[in-house]
Amino acid sequence: MNRAHPLAHDLPALDSGAAPPLDLVFIEGFTGETVIGIDHGELHAPQPLVIDLQAGVPHARACDTDRIADTINYAQVHARLQRLMAEHRLQLLEAFAEAIADILLDEFAASWVRVRVVKPRKFDNVQSVGVQIERSARAAAGSAQRGAAVLHLIGSGMVPGKA
Repeated sequence: MNRAHPLAHDLPALDSGAAPPLDLVFIEGFTGETVIGIDHGELHAPQPLVIDLQAGVPHARACDTDRIADTINYAQVHARLQRLMAEHRLQLLEAFAEAIADILLDEFAASWVRVRVVKPRKFDNVQSVGVQIERSARAAAGSAQRGAAVLHLIGSGMVPGKA
């Protein structure tokens, strides 16, 4: 009987043989508080966010060398997420998830990422709301100019999309 791996639906879609299999480093349930949102009440008080991420690298050398320097160090990713939560000035979860994806692709050399950002209990009758994105290093190269423009705006004290 030919059965797919039970988690196969969670893996990135790969073209038939075009991309090597990925080793996934992940963090699930990272919880922190930050100021984010578009409603007046959200812009002044921190609120909880829950972040799940997966970062893929083609057959991490760490499998062969057993050295942390040959893979994505999730302790360093954890520290970087904490710093982002404290320093960002974004309003939308989509932009926040994109910032995390950019960090994983640019600073940690991931080939592919999936980022999920959730606001738990945003509404009394809803368990959570949020966004999930997937990005790859190939696609990220094309968005570098857009990211640079956004960083320039943030550096000058402006928030993209703010009237």
